[in-house]
Amino acid sequence: MSPHTLAGLLVRYTLCLLVTVVMVGPFLWLVSMSVRHGSNVYELRLIPSQMTLSTYAEAWSLGGIAGSFLNSTCVSVLAVALTVLLAGLAAYPLARFEFPGKRAVFVLFLSTLMVPFQIYMIPLYLLSRAAGLTDAAPDLPAWLDGLEPLAQRLRAYLAITLPFSVSAFGVYLLRQHFLGVPRDLEDAARVDGAGELTIWWRVMMPLAKPAVATLAIFTFVATWSSFLWPLLILNDERMYTLPVRLAKFTGVFGESTNTLAAASVIAIAPVIVFFLLLQRWFIHGITAGAVKG
Repeated sequence: MSPHTLAGLLVRYTLCLLVTVVMVGPFLWLVSMSVRHGSNVYELRLIPSQMTLSTYAEAWSLGGIAGSFLNSTCVSVLAVALTVLLAGLAAYPLARFEFPGKRAVFVLFLSTLMVPFQIYMIPLYLLSRAAGLTDAAPDLPAWLDGLEPLAQRLRAYLAITLPFSVSAFGVYLLRQHFLGVPRDLEDAARVDGAGELTIWWRVMMPLAKPAVATLAIFTFVATWSSFLWPLLILNDERMYTLPVRLAKFTGVFGESTNTLAAASVIAIAPVIVFFLLLQRWFIHGITAGAVKG
């Protein structure tokens, strides 16, 4: 190996190591802080001299993390299901059907990506309140009083997810993937008597698994980490998602840095697990159009 090649490899690996430290280092330090005793929480070492897991139990029980964890899980799963379903239903006709104004509709979808959330945040809030998308307990008949907590929880979940369930990015991503599916597969399904919905569900969506996984990951991460909208729309503390609950932790555990770190690790862990489960399809979806031939 020539000195020039060796120097190039050394520079490349050094840069990769620096990027890894910058990306992974803060998370490892957070995990380290979460298992420290209060007396040595600020010591400058990655592996603490004394470790404890009581901080996780304290954050889970006293900080209300358990209920917020359930809320975030349900909201994120519901958001993924609605976003994939609606984006797929919108992307299929944009990819395969011909109708007047098709290009204008697609451009209109894409233009919404350029509008920051803060611009339409207040109108969206007013529309959501007018449509009854709040976390307030619904008015049920007397014989359904036992279902009121469940109905309130479902209403709160819909209030968080429904306004964002139509994703312009998801429509674009699935449309581009559908355009790459050979029309012969659809024609063969039509010969067998399949309708358009059957073709979409049994032919197009299974072939779009990489794109669906990519959309699912982006939607899950965005919903799980969403803070501003749940803070605006939720009034009942029992309905708080994890980001809102963590913000309230400043008042509950303001001096307990290790407990705050433990709560943060609990909030981050599901995102990492979800990505690891779908990473094969995610990488496939991202690189699907990168190589020709």
